[in-house]
Amino acid sequence: MSLIEVRQITKRFAGTVALQDVSLEITAGELHAIVGENGAGKSTLMKILSGVITEYDGELRLRDEPVRFTSTRNAEAAGISIIHQELNLVEQLSVAANIFLGRERRGAFGLLDESSARQEAAELFWQLGCRLDPDQRVGELRVGDQQLVEIAKALSKRAGILIMDEPTSALTETETERLFEIIGRLRADGVTILYISHKMDEIFRLADRITVLRDGRHVRTLRRDEATPREVTHLLVGREIEETSFDQPRQPGDVVLSVENLSLPWPGHARPWRLKDVSFALRRGEVLGIAGLMGAGRTELLECLFGASEIPPQGRIVLDGQPVSFSHPEESVGAGMALVTEDRKRLGLFSHLTVRDNITVCTLEEACSLGLISGQRERTSSNESIERLGVKTAGGEAAITSLSGGNQQKCVIARWLRTQPKVLLLDDPTRGVDVGAKAELYKLIDSLCRDGLGLIVTSSELPELITLCDRILVLCEGRLTGEFRRGEFTEQRIMEAATARG
Repeated sequence: MSLIEVRQITKRFAGTVALQDVSLEITAGELHAIVGENGAGKSTLMKILSGVITEYDGELRLRDEPVRFTSTRNAEAAGISIIHQELNLVEQLSVAANIFLGRERRGAFGLLDESSARQEAAELFWQLGCRLDPDQRVGELRVGDQQLVEIAKALSKRAGILIMDEPTSALTETETERLFEIIGRLRADGVTILYISHKMDEIFRLADRITVLRDGRHVRTLRRDEATPREVTHLLVGREIEETSFDQPRQPGDVVLSVENLSLPWPGHARPWRLKDVSFALRRGEVLGIAGLMGAGRTELLECLFGASEIPPQGRIVLDGQPVSFSHPEESVGAGMALVTEDRKRLGLFSHLTVRDNITVCTLEEACSLGLISGQRERTSSNESIERLGVKTAGGEAAITSLSGGNQQKCVIARWLRTQPKVLLLDDPTRGVDVGAKAELYKLIDSLCRDGLGLIVTSSELPELITLCDRILVLCEGRLTGEFRRGEFTEQRIMEAATARG
């Protein structure tokens, strides 16, 4: 007997059909993978199953009984919990408070038992193999650690049905392995898991069955042992994806960015420097990769270059032949720098604005005439970018939150490309992006590079850096521990440098 039955579910958003007559069955105790391109309807379906979305057509059955959840709490009472891809945490509260939000631990006389919450949170992190401080404010954490808080929060609910929406998108390899161990223990305890991921190696390692969605429709459900990654990829995009490679040599030009002995203090910590004496040069028409484990300083390096670090860095930065010292991102943008942040939801998007507004917000002067913004010019600009980057949207007036994660990322990149930067900084740009959109972004990066733009790219996926980059710099605990040119790249050599500790 099926544990969950989805019967002809249809969901529309402002004229866009997110799901169309989707039907499938989930068996008790299985790990069922849901795959598809961004915008295929995966997250929408999971939000219906977990009570986030309450209005839809069709029927949902749980243990052979019809259900319609009116809230996430209603779904949790039925034993369903979700780990969202887009983090839903309260930044002003502590880690422990976020984990037990709405389920606060209470002691005598109904008073909050913060000690018990801290202890339970610490036990959850011990299970995950990480050392997060339950008392630390969530807003101070990097996106990877915030992802671990989301996972701990879901595990704390001890649900019989657990939905995981891209749970490893911000985790290191070590953290991912620990999560897989926990998934194994959950399955041994009989927990049913619905697992969304763009990573085929994860899908074919974990799943019992794989359901493919495309353009909001159910294409096919396959047993893992009866399918191949190539077959599943073909089903989810409706076409063959060519393996991306850039064997045609690029011809880098002169140096556009030079960094000498860049250091970033870390007051109050056992390790006094987040970055220490980092030096390198970037040429026009070159893609420079930054590799390193979580905490190595990849994001901090880009923030220093962009004038976005809380503490001023030390050292010398020369942009296009001119020494620069940015105290604010506005200054760096004016000088020709642009940064696509790793945390799209919190730092990249204006979630209350439209697609058009998100694309044009940094270049409104293009649309001005006599001090007034021309709506027609602004629409023309945004439409040019939508077409250039292949953004899937109902139009420029659509809410940015109505787009899939991959298409939101394209809008952020489009915004910065409109500033015509000399150097584009991309911090884990394909996080949460499907295989089809990822290939498109790779080609865009290659095209920008060949047009003479200098790009610095960080990524938690070494194969991505090996595919994209002309050179790869490796950081370990804030120090530069390796540099490799195309032809010298291997995952083993990069990982050895990433654990060298300077």
